[in-house]
Amino acid sequence: MNKVYPDAATALADVVKDGQKIAVGGFGLCGIPEALIAALRDSGVKNLTAISNNAGIDGFGLGQLLTTRQIKKMIASYVGENKEFERQYLAGELELEFTPQGTLAEKLRAGGAGIPAFFTKTGVGTIVAEGKEVREFDGEKYVMERSIVADVALVKAYMADKSGNLVFRKTARNFNPNVAMAGKVTIAEVEKLVEIGEIDPDDVHTPGIFVHRIVVNPTPEKRIEQRTTRAK
Repeated sequence: MNKVYPDAATALADVVKDGQKIAVGGFGLCGIPEALIAALRDSGVKNLTAISNNAGIDGFGLGQLLTTRQIKKMIASYVGENKEFERQYLAGELELEFTPQGTLAEKLRAGGAGIPAFFTKTGVGTIVAEGKEVREFDGEKYVMERSIVADVALVKAYMADKSGNLVFRKTARNFNPNVAMAGKVTIAEVEKLVEIGEIDPDDVHTPGIFVHRIVVNPTPEKRIEQRTTRAK
């Protein structure tokens, strides 16, 4: 089975549809699948539920899909860098499901592992727990969180072999392995593609069993979200 596609648009063409749940890897602008997000924007699909740690920035990352009004709901942990996100949310134009960061990571991992729900102390007694089951274990209260399974998952890795085994680089790994597990169809954008057997099995971060399609983008922009410097 050939998992390698010539470009991002081709990889998305027959899998993305209106109204889907789309999980996207990345943390801020670090480790985001830039080419896949742009192709998703250009596909014109709408009414999406986007699941990601955050929503990029205005005009880049998932922020592009907010500008084009393709996202109807965000499931996210942090949205503070996006003015258009703020505007749409406060105007009642965008649904938002705030999720604590660690809980979001576990919801994705659990979805990929076939675990439908789990209990966590995070959020007990706050708005995070509203409408959710709260149960006591060993004298402590825990809130039940449902796992997430996405229709399509978009991830960014540094390297893949043609079987889809992925290697991430440093902090660009972030949410990507969990997002890859959670997708019914997972598409990986990589900078480098090698032959099967060229990656040491001990170096594989996400096994190819989770990856259905691969797109090579050798020169991503890799923008810096907030450039911080100090005087000499």
